Amino acid sequence: MSRTLRVAAVDLGATSGRVMVGEAGDGVLDLVEVHRFPNGGVVRDGHVHWDVRRLFDEVVEGLRLAAGSGPVDGIGIDSWAVDVGLLDADGELLADPYSHRDPRVEGVMEQVTASVGAQRLYETTGLQQLPFNTVYQLVASAAAGELDDARTMLLIPDLLGYWLTGATGAERTNASTTQLYDVRVGAWAKGLVEDLDLPVELLPELRSPGDLVGPLLPEVAARIGVQAPVIAVGSHDTASAVVAVPAEGDRFAYISSGTWSLVGLELDQPVLTPAARAANFTNEGGVDGTIRFLKNVSGLWVLNECARAWDVPVPDLVAAAATEPGGVLVDVEHPSLLPPSTAADPMPDRLRRLAPAGTPPSTLAGRGALARAVLDSLADAYARHLRTAVELTGHPVDVVHVVGGGSQNELLCQLTADACGLPVLAGPPEAAALGNVLVQARALLCSGAGPDEDSTALPDLASMRALVRATQPMRRYEPREPKEH
Repeated sequence: MSRTLRVAAVDLGATSGRVMVGEAGDGVLDLVEVHRFPNGGVVRDGHVHWDVRRLFDEVVEGLRLAAGSGPVDGIGIDSWAVDVGLLDADGELLADPYSHRDPRVEGVMEQVTASVGAQRLYETTGLQQLPFNTVYQLVASAAAGELDDARTMLLIPDLLGYWLTGATGAERTNASTTQLYDVRVGAWAKGLVEDLDLPVELLPELRSPGDLVGPLLPEVAARIGVQAPVIAVGSHDTASAVVAVPAEGDRFAYISSGTWSLVGLELDQPVLTPAARAANFTNEGGVDGTIRFLKNVSGLWVLNECARAWDVPVPDLVAAAATEPGGVLVDVEHPSLLPPSTAADPMPDRLRRLAPAGTPPSTLAGRGALARAVLDSLADAYARHLRTAVELTGHPVDVVHVVGGGSQNELLCQLTADACGLPVLAGPPEAAALGNVLVQARALLCSGAGPDEDSTALPDLASMRALVRATQPMRRYEPREPKEH
């Protein structure tokens, strides 16, 4: 790699978004945040939507700031999964996309499963049954007549990429989360779509991480102040985060820890066995044709919603939790914890209702005690699902890598090491943005982005991860001996 590439990584989460400038070169991998903005569902007409036009304006502003601070060789976008925007025949967005936390999909999963069969769904798509998967959202939209004028379906990163470039498409790692994608062959499951009476023409052409989405539209380039190519990355943020897992070898597990926690293994092939289906594990596409065999866990969403209900900073809750003895476990994956906290039904009350039978009410009365129960329960869920993943695959694990924002939660990382009985390596916290940068850098090198570029500088995931290990700080947590009771 003869020069350092400078790219813009747009990394969108369910509660905030950011535009980062990343530099990648020989022994260099740096990130600088140039723009951060809030995100979250907005309620309109009784439904939860994403204000995606505002998100686009924030993305453009971030790109403008990135261009104002130096050259931009490329642009990549990653975000959460499953939610889609629908375009009409003129390419106009019909309405703001629904959030996966909108309750309109209640009962749809059961309806679809009865129609085409749970076994067929899993053997084709390999996906964990979650009530908000894209397929169930589309069936709900069809029943409401919302597909009548729709001609194209775009996942959130692809929708923003379309507004930047005018090019439609679906990047594979995110397409694989829709339950409309055949994980065995890497293509849309058109037969399944037809059998669900959904219009096949909604499905755009597929593209892979590293593919060129297109150059910026002239009017967008004028707003940003630079012309740069938009490059498909692992557009599901977990796919990008797994690229930046600083693993050495393949005997590792990962936890991408944020609003959601994704607990899993990196495999070469999907696992579509009856046992995997019974365990409700998911097979999602990763960069370079890998499979992310994982389980979705509710993650720090629950703790964040408690903090919001109490109007207390999350670090203060974690500090209070560290002073508590712990030991009480609640079901942090319970469906009642999925909707946002409200004044009428705050998250802390929901958690207390999930306390084990016989737990004295005073045990979880305090904020610190309840926060400790959440963190203990998350660590316990991580360990249970990791053990199941190893049993289902026979894949040995020597270390657990925790990446994403949750890697900065020292108490959760230590509890995770204790529960798993394995060392935890925590970091980097901005793994999704780093993975985004790395995939862009490789694509630019392979396309000859400049004179004397070395297209072999980042040939594979191992090389990318070696650069992460060499440049990013990590913290190691050893499992502690169980306490005597």
